[in-house]
Amino acid sequence: MAVEDLLEVAVVVIKRKSLKKSLQTAVIGLLGVHAMAEEVKIEDKPIEVKAEKSWYFDSSILYYSEPDRVTAIEPVLAVKKKISEDESYNFKLVIDSLTGASHNGATPSNVTQTFTRPSGSGTYTAAAEETPLDDTFHDTRVAISSSYQRPIDRLTRNTYGVNVSSEYDYLSLALNYMFEKDMNQKNTTLTAGVSFAHDTIKPEGGIPIPLASMEIPSATQPKDGSDDTKQTIDLILGATQIIDKESLFQLNYSFSQSDGYMTDPFKILSIVNATTGSTTDYIYEKRPDSRTKHGLYGAYKKAVGKDAVEVSYRFMTDDWGINSHTLDFHYKWLFNKGKSFLEPHIRLYTQSKADFYNTFLTQGESETYASADYRLADMNAITVGVKFGQDLKHDQSYSVRLEYYLQTGDSSRDEIGIQEGLDLYPDVDALILQVSYSF
Repeated sequence: MAVEDLLEVAVVVIKRKSLKKSLQTAVIGLLGVHAMAEEVKIEDKPIEVKAEKSWYFDSSILYYSEPDRVTAIEPVLAVKKKISEDESYNFKLVIDSLTGASHNGATPSNVTQTFTRPSGSGTYTAAAEETPLDDTFHDTRVAISSSYQRPIDRLTRNTYGVNVSSEYDYLSLALNYMFEKDMNQKNTTLTAGVSFAHDTIKPEGGIPIPLASMEIPSATQPKDGSDDTKQTIDLILGATQIIDKESLFQLNYSFSQSDGYMTDPFKILSIVNATTGSTTDYIYEKRPDSRTKHGLYGAYKKAVGKDAVEVSYRFMTDDWGINSHTLDFHYKWLFNKGKSFLEPHIRLYTQSKADFYNTFLTQGESETYASADYRLADMNAITVGVKFGQDLKHDQSYSVRLEYYLQTGDSSRDEIGIQEGLDLYPDVDALILQVSYSF
């Protein structure tokens, strides 16, 4: 869903006066729960080691809402215990609460449609000409991560991490390791990291048999066991280079290999009559059981007077046929003697569809893999917003971020019969509000 794409975006710009020190003491972004971050992130502020102030706390709460669809509330608490300049413990707690309605993959129709709930008991409906939404969508995710950064010598650091994420039907366990090496009088930092994750999915009602027809609630549902697993290995190689006292460049390459159960057990496809376009059946989707991704990320950060600007670009390609491009721009305007800032932000995203993406299938059409999940379609997205922050007394600060997200795309096929005039790929928009407090 769109929320998953938005929550991973975190780009920070450095204040001019503390640029070099920030870079020399920056903590390289930790590997994520399911996959390693594709950007090596640099902190907003340098960490000044003070014996009497070795604990640092960052808290935030994020609100994300798609009208008539998904609503997410995410509180986050991050704790850092500084032991020395290059040695620290980090802990992070994230709680995601998601409610609302999620697109089940079926196409709209000119008549009311009735679907069996994922559990196999009960039904839900979609009115004529409306996008079919499963209104039973709800979930709560609790994620806990911990890491320990330890210096090998004054120029080399190791970071060890562990992540646990649990939902009512999903469990993810991950271990990660990051190596950092400073060179060239600490103006160059090389990074290498690896992460391994093991995920277990146990959807309510069991694992649907791929491409099997959805049955009515009173019938035996086509199920293939109660749970399945997936393993993911991520690698990252990166370099950060200080160009001068006011600018730096960052470049990362990432590799990801996933094997196991990759299908979404809650997504279906419509089977339609090749002449009339009317729906004749619903089948469960099927995706390949492996996925290989390559990513390349570059960022340029520069102080402009008392302000700062950051431009980044990321390219991703995989063996599912998806190629994506992300362009991100931040401008941080400092005022009130540097104690306050205003940061406009714009993010542009585009991707090509997966080889097996189809808005629908026609009767008699045979596919090895098929999915109507709009996240796998040709799409474009834009995020625009602004962030305001202010330093308070006693090393405290707060910020407020407000953004608007709009996703557009096209159906992978021409409309047939009754589908003409129906919106087979409706736009998705969202409002994002985040309030943060550090002390």
